[in-house]
Amino acid sequence: MVCVSRFIQRLIFVLGTAVFAALGLGLVLGEFGWFGVHAGGEQEGAYRQIGVYQQVLRRIQSDYVTDPSIDKVTVGALHGLLESLDADSSYLTPSEYKIFKDRPVTDVAQIGITVSKRFGYATVVSVLPGSPADHEHIADGDVIESIGDQSTREMSLAVIRLMMEGKPGSTLNLTLVRPRKSEPDKLAIARTVVADPPLGEQQYQNDTILYLKPSELTKARVDEMAAKIKGEKGRKVLLDLRDVSTGDADQGLRLANFFINQGTLGMLEGQKYPRQTFAADPAVYLTSAPVAVLVNRGTYGAAELTAAAIEGAKRGDVVGERTFGEGSVQKTIEIPDGSAVMLTVAKFESPSGNKIQDNAVNPTVAVAQPNEDEFAPAPKGDETLDKGLELLKAKTS
Repeated sequence: MVCVSRFIQRLIFVLGTAVFAALGLGLVLGEFGWFGVHAGGEQEGAYRQIGVYQQVLRRIQSDYVTDPSIDKVTVGALHGLLESLDADSSYLTPSEYKIFKDRPVTDVAQIGITVSKRFGYATVVSVLPGSPADHEHIADGDVIESIGDQSTREMSLAVIRLMMEGKPGSTLNLTLVRPRKSEPDKLAIARTVVADPPLGEQQYQNDTILYLKPSELTKARVDEMAAKIKGEKGRKVLLDLRDVSTGDADQGLRLANFFINQGTLGMLEGQKYPRQTFAADPAVYLTSAPVAVLVNRGTYGAAELTAAAIEGAKRGDVVGERTFGEGSVQKTIEIPDGSAVMLTVAKFESPSGNKIQDNAVNPTVAVAQPNEDEFAPAPKGDETLDKGLELLKAKTS
């Protein structure tokens, strides 16, 4: 019976996704008066698709092997509709949205990972050093197949992130699929309030290269980096943004501005969102010394804006592997029944117009990553770091 129930749930989800995705977001939202519905053939086409959905629902009710819950079918369809757009757009049921609104904002315990969705499942973007997840050797790219007994395939990203949080000492049960292992791991990890590591700093090449490694791009951390760069005037800078997955978009652009004195840092645009162009401010500019940026698939959000701006201005090399691909603005829209839609309304673009969420940031100098096979020997050294140092050493200040 458990297997049958799981099959039914997934059938409902897949069916709902296929039908609702055909409706087209603009027309469905227009029914609620969010953006308005265009007259003419487009509107008529939408109503035809709604008619198809009604026919499918009637067939499910009359012919399915058991008497289905139409509420579950509808919720699954709404989840599928939003997730067919992008990983960040989510539908929250009334109960989920209440939990979301009432969640605590301080002293929240976690296991120390940033998650997004890839290929339908929750995926680890990065792991905070020293966190419970780090101690369990969880790595970016690992797939969270389920939380407890719930498949992440059937959950919105907003709910997945909510379930990661809890009281200090509470246990989070995960089923993890690792690229380097043949069988899933079942883990029980205690949540804790994890402090962000301090800014990493190192001098290389006889103190001619300043290496900076932030764990986040908050205002306080970027202020700290500004002070370091000012205090080391003329030194080349190696900026390590690998696994930097938290921070504010404006601080990511500000960090890039430290190295760029004119031109465009990035852009932001959406269908109904006023286009913004972020120009470098000469008053924020700090150094003309050579710079290189290290990135990997855990480079996410604000850190991607930094890398994209430096790459777009041809200000320095971006070294490593393709970044994760996250750079958007969400709007929460409350529905009269108490549910909510979290909708992506704008996306950040690189100076060349590349949408970061769609195409990520590709390095100017790619470095092959270590083999992740579980039987492969552990890699020695840090090839990406070595390549960044090599490139900077060859440049003159």
